[in-house]
Amino acid sequence: MELKSFLQLPIDKVAELVRADGPKVCVFPINGTRRWFMLEYGSQNWGDPVTAYMDIAGRNHIGLYRLFFDHGIDTLLTPAFGPDLLLRGDEYVRRIGAEGLARLAEHPTFTSFYDEYDVRVRFYGDYRRLLRGTDLAHLSDVFDAATERTRDHKRFRLFFGIFANDATQAVAEYSASYFQAKGRVPEKRELIEMYYGEYVEPVDLFIGFDRFSAFDMPLLATGEEDLYFTVSPSPYMDEVQLRRILYDHIYRRRTPEPEYGNLSPEALEDLREFYIAHRRLTLGTGELLHGIWIPGVCR
Repeated sequence: MELKSFLQLPIDKVAELVRADGPKVCVFPINGTRRWFMLEYGSQNWGDPVTAYMDIAGRNHIGLYRLFFDHGIDTLLTPAFGPDLLLRGDEYVRRIGAEGLARLAEHPTFTSFYDEYDVRVRFYGDYRRLLRGTDLAHLSDVFDAATERTRDHKRFRLFFGIFANDATQAVAEYSASYFQAKGRVPEKRELIEMYYGEYVEPVDLFIGFDRFSAFDMPLLATGEEDLYFTVSPSPYMDEVQLRRILYDHIYRRRTPEPEYGNLSPEALEDLREFYIAHRRLTLGTGELLHGIWIPGVCR
């Protein structure tokens, strides 16, 4: 199928093709949200700009979850906050940290979406240990309540990563406890179930933004996942962009490389001309625009 035809298909047909390729686990950190909000809404006067930011960003996030699920993605992992959250000052921690994270678990905008789309929600990462003894310690119970509330939802799975940058300590503790209880070390599947709350298959595709870095998918990265990085902040993702990614994932990257000896002289010359023309182009290099890193090939 050509890309043009794929882009014109009804959404249910695209979902059918994606699912036919096998259940999909996608990691999609929604990054650049504050930048997007400032660019799109920063000129407006808000009585409480922080609440406005959380309200608008929350609706955008849910729109993105719908977009992915409607296109046949069964399991979505979205790293939400890392350890740097605790270093951003008391006010940021109190508003964006406490209120923002709690919204994922209990705000009606999110909970109604979970019910409507039959989404089972889980939280993964080292948040219990890192939040213990802080003003955010209660969030562990809030997350547990959301997990329990959606435990019987069957259609989709949504995993929020909270301090999921390093699973070393958690894996060590799980392994020690498991060995004490059963007299043997756990297998990888069992470790995954303990870390994520249930078994999650290896990641199929990772969609990041900004500088190239794949992160916050402990135990699920195999080196076989397809990596994509958007030029614009994640909240700008739309149907066309997602479909282009899915097309590449399903069709282009699954095409086996030909035997070089079977290529025609014309084909070899096409390849040579392409590589020579781009021999100094390195994906991942960038430049600064008003102090913000952007991909260098975009200007």
